[in-house]
Amino acid sequence: PTKFEVEQNYPNPFNPSTKINYSIAKAGFVTLKVYNMLGQEATVLVSKNQNPGRYSVDFKADNLASGVYIYRLQVNNKTIGTKTMTLLK
Repeated sequence: PTKFEVEQNYPNPFNPSTKINYSIAKAGFVTLKVYNMLGQEATVLVSKNQNPGRYSVDFKADNLASGVYIYRLQVNNKTIGTKTMTLLK
């Protein structure tokens, strides 16, 4: 990949799981976190060093309530992108 990017999850809305794809152009410490609408961290999907490439993460929200959630991708503490997703149970 030539750029850092986080894509919209698919499917959206979802129940109970969805897929989030992202790309990183340079190696670094990657975090992908999900937050509720109050800004509280709901879960951490990725928290590790990764090499450049394209990645995919499955998010299973069995333990979360229906609603809108925000996910944010950061590389080396720099926010790459933020998107919203809707969980319908």
